[in-house]
Amino acid sequence: MVKIGILGYGNLGRGVEAAIKKNDDMELVAVYTRRDPSALVINTEGAAVKSTADLDAGTEDIDVLVICGGSATDLPEMTPKYAAMYNVIDSFDTHAKVPVHFANVDKASKSAGKVGIISCGWDPGMFSLNRVYAHAVLPDGKDYTFWGKGVSQGHSDAVRRIEGVSDARQYTVPVPAALEAVRNGSDPVLTTREKHTRECFVVAEEGADLERIENEIKTMPNYFADYDTTVHFISAEEMKANHSGLPHGGSVIYSGESSDSSTPTPNLPARC
Repeated sequence: MVKIGILGYGNLGRGVEAAIKKNDDMELVAVYTRRDPSALVINTEGAAVKSTADLDAGTEDIDVLVICGGSATDLPEMTPKYAAMYNVIDSFDTHAKVPVHFANVDKASKSAGKVGIISCGWDPGMFSLNRVYAHAVLPDGKDYTFWGKGVSQGHSDAVRRIEGVSDARQYTVPVPAALEAVRNGSDPVLTTREKHTRECFVVAEEGADLERIENEIKTMPNYFADYDTTVHFISAEEMKANHSGLPHGGSVIYSGESSDSSTPTPNLPARC
């Protein structure tokens, strides 16, 4: 029986908890939180709710710690820290910073004789595997990844970290013309801005500077600065009514030639 600890109990943490319940060889030992443990109710009978301070001693009886924090500020600090004490898994998804994050976690894990696995999510993660398979089948080719339309939990979390924001959802939207050009097999050269747009729905705190919040969102490096981004300020009631779900989707599309044929094989799709 693999003993699992979960660090963080937001949407991701609750999803990991639900997944553990579907695996008979896994057991949720504890959920660790930065909040008051006595105020947190989880869905697994018999599992403990503990403070992150309990993790810091490095003596918790767990085989794997699944770290469910945000990529913007949590995981760059949490994952290397706890990789020096436990076997860890995270879903770090700030693409431009993956090599640095890998190096930090790799160093900590190796020094401690532990295993650290990063970026196990949608992309990096599942879409990355689709690209690996496509490159193996068609080694001479080009891949395109389109995310959405759907909610990005990491980007939504990044917006919620801005001062004056009480809640936020961010949708990633493929640009229809770019998607169509790729599906037609024309192999276009596309910039980041030409492939996707971002749409943010934000509930601001009373009296917050809306102009400042919008500017901070649109200029945020690695998240919004390279995209055409639209920001909508809405009420908490509208957020609950229209943006409570977590829709997601996307596709990896690959065009290339097989290793044993000169005949082009366009548009090998891998959609999720």
